[in-house]
Amino acid sequence: MQIIGKDLFRLLKKNLGPKFNSFLSEKLAAIPGDISQENLNLKNFISKEEIYNQLDVIINVAGATKFDERYDVALGTNTLGVKHILDFAKRCIKLKVLVHLSTGGLIVENPHNLGVSLNGVLGLDIDMERKVIEDSLNQLQEKEATKEEIKVAMKDLGIKRANKYGWPNTYVFTKAMGEMLLWHMKGDMPLSIIRPTMITSTYKEPFPGWIEGARTIDGITVAYGKGKLRFFLASPEGVIDMIPADLVVNAMIVVLVAHANQPKHIIYHVGSSISNPIKYRSLPDYGYRYFKAKPWIDLHGKPVKVCKGIMLDSMVSFRRFMFLRYQLPLKVVELVNAVLCQYFRGLCDDLNKKIHLVMRLAELYKPYVFLDAVFDNMNTMKLLSAAREGDVEMDLFNFDPKIIDWEDYFLNVHLPGIAKYVMK
Repeated sequence: MQIIGKDLFRLLKKNLGPKFNSFLSEKLAAIPGDISQENLNLKNFISKEEIYNQLDVIINVAGATKFDERYDVALGTNTLGVKHILDFAKRCIKLKVLVHLSTGGLIVENPHNLGVSLNGVLGLDIDMERKVIEDSLNQLQEKEATKEEIKVAMKDLGIKRANKYGWPNTYVFTKAMGEMLLWHMKGDMPLSIIRPTMITSTYKEPFPGWIEGARTIDGITVAYGKGKLRFFLASPEGVIDMIPADLVVNAMIVVLVAHANQPKHIIYHVGSSISNPIKYRSLPDYGYRYFKAKPWIDLHGKPVKVCKGIMLDSMVSFRRFMFLRYQLPLKVVELVNAVLCQYFRGLCDDLNKKIHLVMRLAELYKPYVFLDAVFDNMNTMKLLSAAREGDVEMDLFNFDPKIIDWEDYFLNVHLPGIAKYVMK
């Protein structure tokens, strides 16, 4: 019920009526497991041998997706988890294809080669990264660190190790290392890697606007719509590469059909920056127009008014804005607090935490909002062309970003979806 109870399935429920549960029980079998463990730590609801003998397709979409996830968690899921999936796949005697969902961390549709860093720094070794984590955890335990201190230390360690080898954050670093292992150990396994860019709410299927949770820019959208954010950090003329979730799913389905039993290894970028680019300068305008016409209603039943957002086009302008608007007034409050014997200590601590959070988020998103590049999608366009020539039902499985009218999508699909499913 945790999954099928979501609104995502409402059309299927409506169409099937009382047959919905029996239909799903015939099509689905949920098996608890953990990809960070050997053999996926499968529970004994079904024998491993039964799976090995019946499974013909594996799609790996598991991942720890926070940019600053704990390093031990991200490495276990995004890197070692991929190896465990591959080991499992090699035991499936009827397997036709393995599809791995990764992330758009490279500009070109080329593999991440084992041990090769983005910045040319030598010494990237996945086993060594495991040891770094183990040593750090042991040191923290010896110091009797609290759970919160361990969590913060593991997050900081991930960012530090990622930056050392040229990646902007823990997420893309560990996903890249997962690809390295997959590509290095694939053998003759029919393998396709799909790298979607920024995934947004559904364009059409099963209905427009469905989304779960605030991802990437959507967190900024939520803060703006609630009146808590008045600025946007980005290069106005920069291209933001995004793609609706259902177009990614359509691409995955077509890849499955195209590569089943084909001894090929190929990488697909699924994005929009080449075929149908949208620039950052459009986003504040879309947000203002939507939330002005349909303001968010706060807990007291009052509509929240939004103003036109300020576009900050560099980290220098961002730091200046933060200093004048927030940090300088905080200094005044801190002085008053000192004079009044810590009367405003709670307020000062709260403001400091919020400012620190904003500064940290700015650093995490900086590599993306100032990225002056687009993502190569030559392989994806060839697949799209082949699908059309091969009589694929493109009205059902279209993944061409050219079909999207971005203004209409944001004002009538994506932002209403954010308001309904995230800001509720």
